Amino acid sequence: MAENVREVAERILFSSSLEDKLLLGPREAEDNCCGKAIKAPQFPERPEYLTVGDRGIRADFPGSNRIIDDKERGVMMHFLANHELLAAELMALVLLKFPEAPKDYRAGVYEAMREEQMHTQMYLRRMHDCGVSFGELPLNDYFWRVVSSMDTVMDFVVRMNLTFEQANLDYSKYYAEQFRVIGDTGTAVVLDKIYQDEINHVGHGLKWLRHWKKKDHSDWEAFSSSLHFPLSPSRAKGMVPFNSEGRLDAGFNEEFISQMKISGQSRGRTPVVHWFNPNAELYSLALVNGIEFRANRFERAIEEDLEILMLAWSRKDDVALFRNVPSLGHLEKLQSMGLQLPEVLSRHDMDDRKLGGLRPWAWSADASDFLKPYAKTVSDRVPWQWREPIPEVWLSKEIGVSLEERLGVRDVVGGFCRNLGEVMDVLRGNTILFKSAYGCSGKGHMIAKSFSKEVQVWAEKKIQLHGFIVAEPLLQRVEDFSVLYEIQNGEIECLGMTQLINDSRGQFRGIRLAPRFSKMLSPEVSEFLFKEADFISWYNERIPSAILKLLPGYSGPVGVDALVWRDDQGRLMLRHVVELNVRMTMGRVALELQKKLNPNGWAYFSIQRKEKYKGEGVTLNDPDQAKEFLAIWESHQGDSTALIRK
Repeated sequence: MAENVREVAERILFSSSLEDKLLLGPREAEDNCCGKAIKAPQFPERPEYLTVGDRGIRADFPGSNRIIDDKERGVMMHFLANHELLAAELMALVLLKFPEAPKDYRAGVYEAMREEQMHTQMYLRRMHDCGVSFGELPLNDYFWRVVSSMDTVMDFVVRMNLTFEQANLDYSKYYAEQFRVIGDTGTAVVLDKIYQDEINHVGHGLKWLRHWKKKDHSDWEAFSSSLHFPLSPSRAKGMVPFNSEGRLDAGFNEEFISQMKISGQSRGRTPVVHWFNPNAELYSLALVNGIEFRANRFERAIEEDLEILMLAWSRKDDVALFRNVPSLGHLEKLQSMGLQLPEVLSRHDMDDRKLGGLRPWAWSADASDFLKPYAKTVSDRVPWQWREPIPEVWLSKEIGVSLEERLGVRDVVGGFCRNLGEVMDVLRGNTILFKSAYGCSGKGHMIAKSFSKEVQVWAEKKIQLHGFIVAEPLLQRVEDFSVLYEIQNGEIECLGMTQLINDSRGQFRGIRLAPRFSKMLSPEVSEFLFKEADFISWYNERIPSAILKLLPGYSGPVGVDALVWRDDQGRLMLRHVVELNVRMTMGRVALELQKKLNPNGWAYFSIQRKEKYKGEGVTLNDPDQAKEFLAIWESHQGDSTALIRK
């Protein structure tokens, strides 16, 4: 008497004979004896040589660059055969665990299970031809561990059909092409067959996702919301070229495919959450004055228009929280440029998953308040824990002055002015650049040659609000630059240097980058810095050491702005520290963008007013969504002085 569906599933799941596991059941097996639901075993029964051993022992997946070798092809077949066997075992499990599932659904699973058995057989034959025996390499049980814990049939659909089998739409097509290239048409044909079957398996899962999902949910919403750590939509993509055609054939719509293509969710690593708070200095200023910070139109525009810059320093398996989520089309554009996108979420859509850290632009009070609800889900094994706000003074110009004083390089002219008398004293016989205590990008500066009513009004207002202003001599600027550091666990690392393009008032215009910092310098400036000014010693040793002592307990990004200037005798001089920024900086943004988009070339990064943009370069934020500001990226492969927009 022919086996029924339950008997076939039990044999596949519980037999310790590989031959029995791979014996096909009747094509039209009866499904009228479903029996009681079973609990998932710890692992399927298998012959001893196919059991999963110590997880600390792993086999090395060969990849496409190694399959020219017969042995390496056999190793790949070993991996794939185990995956197919696990798929058959998991499909047997779903038939036994959910006997009350709809008959049409169970019939589709049964058919797919038979095909997974056949896939395993095909891989075993190719493996044998390559001189590799099944079980001679360590076996992975990841699929089983992730899928077998399913609580519902819907869980199986999203985990198996729409995640692992969807990913195989990429892998099977890609490797079929690779095997065809090296002349192994036999393996290519096997993969072609598996690819066509996978289209049907994914389509079957999609059909039932649509049947069981909430009516007001799109396919994407239903799929992505049903997955839980360690799975994410990123697991449904192969780490090979993305296959849109196969997904269309499986029945996915264009919106789902676009969402899948840009998906940057973690593939198992706990993600770091990023938050953009560029008004940190102004928020700290409000706290100093005991008032509530209320952003004006331009300050709100900076927050909303430029939050796309989080994508520069975030990893593809991180989370970036947005006030206004960029459009799907714009994210696809950025991805096509070479940016590996993190998971992009609205700040209201973050769930309670385990996190690998929290990374705001600056640890000011606004960021600490916003990120505190997520602190309880951050793993205690990662460095990027939630923290109380850094002292407000760390976000003021005073911290830079303190660093200069600690280094013994503070200019004798200038200092803090806390009243008009001190303003008048510092102006006697000097042209002075006055800076607000709290501010960034050169905003809030004034140049004065003498005391006047205009100076008085400006100084009184700033001193009343900020407590003091900084006065320093107006220097003949030759070269502005920024040195970028990262502090972690009490250690500081220099990440790189960028050329700052500032105007004569020290206001930010853009950032220029090259494969090496020295390439951007004139021969005169290069010789001065590296021979006369002891540049390497200052910025690799003395300044980092002083920063660590000045910022006890801090972890995060730090930037030191500095400049080369020319004195009245025409001699080059080094202003070691113009500002110390205890936060992320535009220089750091530019440096991270260069690593991702043009690591071996020249680039220019700038922030421009939307109405003044002339179409040069690529807009990193969406011009259609931007209110006031555009972030612009220009790159060039050769030595290009053209990439300067002063």
